[in-house]
Amino acid sequence: MYIPLIISSVLILLCILLNKALYRFGVPSLLIFLVLGMIMGSDGIGGIYFHNYDIAENISYISIVLIIFYGGFGTKWDTAKPVALKAILMSSLGTVITAFTTGFLCFIIMGVPFLYGLLFGSVVASTDAASVFSILRSRKLNLKNGLAPLLEIESGSNDPFAYMMTILTISAIKAQGAGSLGADIIISFALQIVLAIGIGVIVSVLTVILLRRLQLEIEGFYPIMLLAIVMLSFSICTIAGGNGMLCVYILGIVVGNSKILHKVSLVHFFDSLSWLMQIILFFILGLLAYPSMLIKIIIPGTLLSVLMILVARPLATFSILSFCKTPFKQQLLVSWVGFRGAASIAFAIIAVKSFDGNMQYDLFHLVFFITLFSVLIQGTLTPFIANKLNLVDKDAGDSVLKTFTDYFEETHTRLFEYRITAGDKLLDKHIVDSNIPESILILTIKRGNQIILPRGSTKLLENDIIVASGDDFSFFNE
Repeated sequence: MYIPLIISSVLILLCILLNKALYRFGVPSLLIFLVLGMIMGSDGIGGIYFHNYDIAENISYISIVLIIFYGGFGTKWDTAKPVALKAILMSSLGTVITAFTTGFLCFIIMGVPFLYGLLFGSVVASTDAASVFSILRSRKLNLKNGLAPLLEIESGSNDPFAYMMTILTISAIKAQGAGSLGADIIISFALQIVLAIGIGVIVSVLTVILLRRLQLEIEGFYPIMLLAIVMLSFSICTIAGGNGMLCVYILGIVVGNSKILHKVSLVHFFDSLSWLMQIILFFILGLLAYPSMLIKIIIPGTLLSVLMILVARPLATFSILSFCKTPFKQQLLVSWVGFRGAASIAFAIIAVKSFDGNMQYDLFHLVFFITLFSVLIQGTLTPFIANKLNLVDKDAGDSVLKTFTDYFEETHTRLFEYRITAGDKLLDKHIVDSNIPESILILTIKRGNQIILPRGSTKLLENDIIVASGDDFSFFNE
């Protein structure tokens, strides 16, 4: 019992320390954890034998759901709104174009049946949010013209569409014929999206109401409750025939951009949980891979990787962003920043598992190789290409860190008192509904001779004096 605990703890610490050492060089966490898993595997020096696709599939589902939810939860809608249409088109239509283009390339080059090529294309169609986010942050790439939020939102929201393509293509292959890609597949695709949006919106509204009104004596119960809601939403939507991943992403966006109680503690909880899931997922996926098998597919893997970078991704990007009248240089950068990631490897596991491991082609190792190639080449060269295209805003300071709503505590340098008067915009409003900016911290409320410790449910009355901490109090003077 104790030996596995010691080994697990040491491996997690090693992952964290390696990430700390290599983060400044822009090496994505995905690459660190995957390679460490390979080193510790049965083909590596660690000698850990792990080949259980059932466990890997379950871990993949749980991890990706939580990572996708936090991607939505951390999205700052005010920043995302100007590029939302482009990002949504890239994450949906762009994913479909990438899947079909890659499938056609597999059909032409490798001679595989088109449906099997499409399955491969669907598996690798999504881009990796963790890698994109890691590189932008570690290199402090403040991209111009809203490119950072566009890339981050696209990579955070295209996994559900790649998942749908993967599941539908598996169904088509099992149905034995391209005819299954007709009306039934289109209806199923549309139904998954409609159910995901419907259930996601309903659950989101109910969750916001619950988090605003429910008073729990133990603050630590709030993140546990939200975690349960996330997993319940995914499960219900999936059972109903909808896309559970898209459902939890919508849940994350709505809840994350609503005024709710204890948001800071919720963000920190899910941030830590998301990273733990990434470490576990990437390491497990690394254990599943055999370096000796990667060597055998190095030629087709390299060829497909290059074609995806130079053909499939550009075709999807240029066809969509040209329609949106995006300047050519920006299209080039978006086309380049299309890293494959852990979701692709996880979807490959789902595909292999669906055929009980009896696939004619080594889909898992091929996808694994392409992911490593993509992150290593595209990730390493992204800062260089962004600078060459003159798309880095060097005067923006650390603004890239504010693309997402992190809610990290800030150091406030001033105190401010504000009295609620008759006709005031804050009069008779609960603090949670007052739209007071997150950058302003309400410390106390003076009400006559009373000193009230503020809560989200505290109602502001006439002649109340708010004592706040912050740097910018213009909100009160608007």
